[in-house]
Amino acid sequence: MDLAAPLLEHEAFSCRRPERQTLPVVVASPHSGDIYPADFLKLAAVPLAALRRAEDAFVDELFGEAPRLGMPLLAARFPRSYVDANREPYELDPGMFEGPLPRPLNHRTTRVAAGLGMIPRVAASGEAIYRGRVPAGEIERRLETCWRPYHLALSRLVELTHDVFGTVLLIDAHSMPSSASSMGSRDRDQRVDIVLGDNHGDACSPLLVDLAERWLDAQGLRVLRNQPYAGGFTTQRYGRPAAGRHALQIEINRALYMDEARHEKLPTAGVIRRLMTGLLDEIGRQSLEMLLPRPLAAE
Repeated sequence: MDLAAPLLEHEAFSCRRPERQTLPVVVASPHSGDIYPADFLKLAAVPLAALRRAEDAFVDELFGEAPRLGMPLLAARFPRSYVDANREPYELDPGMFEGPLPRPLNHRTTRVAAGLGMIPRVAASGEAIYRGRVPAGEIERRLETCWRPYHLALSRLVELTHDVFGTVLLIDAHSMPSSASSMGSRDRDQRVDIVLGDNHGDACSPLLVDLAERWLDAQGLRVLRNQPYAGGFTTQRYGRPAAGRHALQIEINRALYMDEARHEKLPTAGVIRRLMTGLLDEIGRQSLEMLLPRPLAAE
């Protein structure tokens, strides 16, 4: 199968592929999109700056060397405050909408209760995003224009990689606000730099998570597992280790590389990009040996 198939071209995302994929790794950034539809901004009750705080700003750039290393990089172009690709498709608050709903909605989740469904109800500040109720027709429209194209491309990349190599590791790349970086630490005054999420062991081989943690720790970064972020819809959907499909969520503390108030990169962004490149290189090279079944020795 051809990784350059037209199915991977769409205005909802960018997909940068290596000339030849040499490693069984796919990198995805579902929250780095920053293209805000004009009709969305007209409905919004908060300024653009408030909407942008939900972005995993510049994360696609931090992992931008993935294609050079021999692995594809998929990044959403649509913003998280418009459509959250790390949610189930109908994980929504029915009270947000006006008009007949397309189907029953999965509204009994902690994420929906917090206002953070597939179409978020609140901004990162906790303010309501919309002036009033959202037309129910927006559900299917946003699914068709954003959510489904992104996941169709991601599914194809994962399956094609598995077909070629016999295994696949999906790196789901994110960032976390510095205000959340000590939430999972026993020492509340100690900043956490990286959180590795594997759904508490269900989404990824522990060998790979151990490798990532050791490598990051050796670079002087403070790492936690699954606290406060264990993974969302992406790791739950694509992480099936028993089937040779692994998914690891990586959360980077934004204070390491950006001015969160000004939404600008810091000079240290280059350092973090080099570190993420090093991590991808290490985990990519080791993944074939770690994940592929070894032939039994002759008796």
